[in-house]
Amino acid sequence: MNPKIWLSSPHMGGNEQRYIDEAFKSNWIAPLGPNVTGFEADIESYLGQNSHATAVSSGTAALHLGLMLLNVGPEDEVICQSKTFAASANPITYLGASPIFVDSETETWNLSPELLEEAIKDRIAKGKRPKAIVTVHLYGMPYMVNEIHGIASRYEIPIIEDSAEALGSSYQNQKCGTFGTISILSFNGNKIITTSGGGALISKTPSLNEKALFLATQARDNTPEYHHTSIGYNYRMSNVLAGIGRGQMEVLEERIALRRSNYHLYHSALKGINQLSFLEEPTSYLSNRWLTCFLTDSEATREGLRMYLAEQNIESRPLWKPMHLQPVYQKCPAYINGVSEDLFKRGLCIPSGSNLTENELNRVILAIKMYFRV
Repeated sequence: MNPKIWLSSPHMGGNEQRYIDEAFKSNWIAPLGPNVTGFEADIESYLGQNSHATAVSSGTAALHLGLMLLNVGPEDEVICQSKTFAASANPITYLGASPIFVDSETETWNLSPELLEEAIKDRIAKGKRPKAIVTVHLYGMPYMVNEIHGIASRYEIPIIEDSAEALGSSYQNQKCGTFGTISILSFNGNKIITTSGGGALISKTPSLNEKALFLATQARDNTPEYHHTSIGYNYRMSNVLAGIGRGQMEVLEERIALRRSNYHLYHSALKGINQLSFLEEPTSYLSNRWLTCFLTDSEATREGLRMYLAEQNIESRPLWKPMHLQPVYQKCPAYINGVSEDLFKRGLCIPSGSNLTENELNRVILAIKMYFRV
C-alpha cells in the first residue's frame, strides 16, 4: 500500500531547533522566557494594526480568556457561529453561559449577517441581550467582516474573532486576527504553522492583554508570597514551544503560498468534474486555504468518495458538523436556515498540507478522478 497522505501535518521550516536549543542552553524551560516574548513580538509585527499578543497553551484557552475579559458569566448568552469546531463553543459553557447558535451564508460558509441580526433582535425581545458574538473564519476564508461588525456595532455587542484557522488570511488587505474586540489564533499541530500545541489572544488594548496574562499565569498577585485574589489558569505557553513558533513564523508566508498553490492545483485539475464545486474567494477576500474543501452533489457521493480515498490511504474529512446538530448542544437555541447542514452533508476536506509532495498531490487528484471515472 502507498504511504499515508495526511490531511494537514506539521511542516518544520529549519530554524525551530535553533530556538529550542537556545531555550535548553539557557535553561528557559518554564512557561515564560525570551522565546515567548520573541514569538509574541513576531505575531504582533506580522499582524500590524497595533496588535498586542499573549501566547497561551491553545486557541481554546485564548477563547476562554477572551470571554472572561468580556465579563461573560453564568446565565449570559453568547452568539456563536454554528458551522465550526467545538472549541469555538465549549469555552462559553466553561463560564456557565449559554451558546446561541446562528447558521451560515453560502458565499463564505461563515456566519449569516441576516440570521445574526434576527437572532440578536429575538434574544433582546426575550430579555437576554447577547454578551458577545463568536464568529469564525472557516477553513481560512474570512467571514463577511463589514456586514457582521456593522450589526455588532449597532447593537453594541463585542466580537471575539476566532481566527484559529485563518492566520495569513485577509479581508480588504487587513489581516484576519485584527478585527475583533478580542481575536484568537491557534498553533495546533494541524494548523498552517504550529507550536505543537498553542494559541494566542490578540487585542488592540494593552490592558486586556495584561489581564489575560495575569489570568493565564494562575492569577498570582504582585506580592513576594503566592497570594491570589482571583481564580487563574495554567494557560501560558512554554518557552520551548514558543521556540518552535519563532521558527515557524519565519516561513509563514511560504506556507501560505504553498497551501494556496495546493488549492489552485486541485481546482484546475478537478474543475471538470460536475459533481464537485469549490469555495471561491469573493472580491477583496484572501484565504490562506488552510484546508482545501469542496462540495459534492450529495451526501452519498461525499461519503462514497471519503471511503474510497481512505481505501487509497488518503485522509479526508467531512466539513465540520454544525454545533446545533451536536448532541451536547441539542437543547441550545439555534437560528437555522439549512446552509450549514447542507455543507456538512455534501462537503469534504482533502489533503492540504504545505509539505505535500508533487507525487502526493497527484495521487489525491488521480484517486478523485478514478472515483468519478474521468
